[in-house]
Amino acid sequence: MARTFYVPRFRIALFCLSAVGSLTAFYPDKLSLQKVFTRINEEVKGHSRAYETLADASKQVGHRLTGSSNGTRAETYAFDLLASYGFKEIRYEPFEVEAWTRDTVTLSVVPYRSDNFREVSVVALAHSPVEAHIQGEIIDVGNGLEGDFAAIKNKLKGKVALVNIGLAAPTKGARNLHRSEKTALAIQYGASGVIMVNLVPGNVLLTGTASVTGKLIPIPSVCISLESGQALRAWMQEERSPLHALIDMTNTSRKIRARNVVATLSGSKYPDEKIIVGGHLDSWDLATGAIDNGIGSFAVMDIARTFKALKLKPKRTVEFVLFMGEEQGLLGSRAMVDELKQAGQLDKVRYMMNLDMTNDPNGLNAFGRSDIVPFLNTVGETMQQVEPAFANQMQNQAGLHSDHQPFMLEGVPVVGMNGHLSKEVLNCYHANCDHINLVNADQLKNTVRYATMLLYALADADDIPTRRQTDTQTRDYLVTQGLRTPLQIANEWRWKE
Repeated sequence: MARTFYVPRFRIALFCLSAVGSLTAFYPDKLSLQKVFTRINEEVKGHSRAYETLADASKQVGHRLTGSSNGTRAETYAFDLLASYGFKEIRYEPFEVEAWTRDTVTLSVVPYRSDNFREVSVVALAHSPVEAHIQGEIIDVGNGLEGDFAAIKNKLKGKVALVNIGLAAPTKGARNLHRSEKTALAIQYGASGVIMVNLVPGNVLLTGTASVTGKLIPIPSVCISLESGQALRAWMQEERSPLHALIDMTNTSRKIRARNVVATLSGSKYPDEKIIVGGHLDSWDLATGAIDNGIGSFAVMDIARTFKALKLKPKRTVEFVLFMGEEQGLLGSRAMVDELKQAGQLDKVRYMMNLDMTNDPNGLNAFGRSDIVPFLNTVGETMQQVEPAFANQMQNQAGLHSDHQPFMLEGVPVVGMNGHLSKEVLNCYHANCDHINLVNADQLKNTVRYATMLLYALADADDIPTRRQTDTQTRDYLVTQGLRTPLQIANEWRWKE
């Protein structure tokens, strides 16, 4: 006689619950998130201090150039502000940098074998030589992309490259290079100097580093305004004789110690796992750096304030980091990653979230890691339910040239937020007009609101699907994201072909 086996209903129920749990382990609980997000929303809308503290620091500190007395004051300001918000675990993370400071620079242009000199307003780009006195024929390299340099590769040796910082009349699909990468290409092709043309109207002079490593470069690199560039190119067309540039400059460069500022909120369940949220505190010295990167770094500090004000205790440890030295070659973030790597602690960094000129976010960016997209979709949908003004426009593309980069190159997952700035504001990037009047207080408050929600979701999740990549996985990921070529130009591609 056949025997029939019956499985108790409660065992079936337990099995089903277990299966559902395994399938949904990586998905946050919308209801619990919604409750916390609502509290975050109300707290930031009613009590944010991001704009007020940034405005105060702009007056009390001014620019925040790494290695300067202003930079030291900025570090102290951030430490004291975080302490005032109730943080007990705050530390300085010192690192040694080669601090570059501009001194004098002149640019004269003259036709060959002529004394018809014209002086051009100019600013030196870091990390130009401590002293340079060069003369050479000007060769127009246009947008300064790889193909532009390759087209004149036999004409540039010993001459001065004239290059757009941005893309004038960009080619479809063309991806601009960083000014440091364009300078690296000029050096590779034997140029004796570089003249960068800003593409912002209004005689705006732009500064920033022309070094991919944060170390001194062998040739001078300078910036002139759009109007000066237009006049120079028109003169080159009119003049029968080649135009020559004479660049004279002096700068200073010396070893100093700068400090990242780190406030720690210990995790309640997984204290050894950490989420790092950071923004660079330093700025260039032509203005106060309110946009680059006051809005990011002071948002980070206000996110920290919000966690304390609401007594949020997520499962993972959160480190709020104000990086120094970003403008001079990601020096502070490189130092932190090196220290974590030497201590065998990089695997414990589950995510790095970077706020660099992030303003009024309209969506989240998975940075090319598809395994986190379902998680972020749930987070974004919940954010939109709490604040319908949040557009929740998902992106999934990685990039370079900010403090997330050293983490990303070591396989640490990175997440970002898609913000926007008006053209008027972007025109003052690294320029002498980057002051507090550019900052929109409500948009800065939005950055704090949405970034706090995203940070909490990551820090409090039962599990996070994304893991640190192996070295081979990191290489393949960077190739897929189209980042191999710029990293090769920057001499940061460590993998052999």
